[in-house]
Amino acid sequence: MSADGSDAATVPLDEALAVTVFGPESDRDAVLAIHGITANGRSWDTLAGLLPGRRILAPDLRGRARSNALPPPYGLRRHAEDLAALLDADGGGARTVIGHSMGAFVAVALAAARPDLVRRLVLVDGGFPLAVPPGVRAEDLDIAALLGPAAQRLSMEFADEDAYLDFWHEHPALGRDWSPAVEAYVLHDLDGSAPHLRSSTVAAAMLQDGAELYGPAWHLDALRGLRMPVTVLRAPRGLLDADPLYAPGALEAFRVLVPQLEVVEVADVNHYTIVFAERGASLVAAAVSRS
Repeated sequence: MSADGSDAATVPLDEALAVTVFGPESDRDAVLAIHGITANGRSWDTLAGLLPGRRILAPDLRGRARSNALPPPYGLRRHAEDLAALLDADGGGARTVIGHSMGAFVAVALAAARPDLVRRLVLVDGGFPLAVPPGVRAEDLDIAALLGPAAQRLSMEFADEDAYLDFWHEHPALGRDWSPAVEAYVLHDLDGSAPHLRSSTVAAAMLQDGAELYGPAWHLDALRGLRMPVTVLRAPRGLLDADPLYAPGALEAFRVLVPQLEVVEVADVNHYTIVFAERGASLVAAAVSRS
């Protein structure tokens, strides 16, 4: 049972990834939900509670949570390969694919490599190249610094679960929107034994994946080749509840690459609460329900 009361179980659906499965076993047309760069499959508890009739496959990507022992290399296209294997093992067929943050980039990579598996893309505050600050080369960006506390925690130890929850309670993007869904997500991330608990995310995975979020040529080609419906939802505030990942109007410019793009502005959310808070997740659910 998930934090919000929906059915959920973390099971190995294939040999590679651990997967949290929400919803009814009888729904074979399962939605695939892909989490962000240091996140895990429990990112989708709130969404699952809003879509109790939909089966949702929410894997822990390679290098995260229950899939953190899987070996490198990482990278967006490696994740897409893992997810294609997951969907093939689940019976194949075209699905709605949701991706949040870095997971949206992975969703694009999957759709480009295996369009037979993707009926519709729902990209949540991600999937399109991030802007590089003036005078800085993408390869010189400090990914860990950009992520703030989410990356800082990877080098920390915590004495017990309460200490880890306290760390997340102080996160500027989550304080006023703490919920059972956030708590389930946080606890699913823990690895090790007290008093030496750590985040399960592999730092090398974060760095390798993060380096591909600024528009490498293969990703631009992937966007240009998309033929299925594509919806992107934008948060007006970012990782630290301040500057957004995408400036107002920035996503409209990507219609040059994706003419069928639908842009949805989500009010009063940041990069986290667009999926954790019901006011954000409800619009994600609406986009999924149209498929």
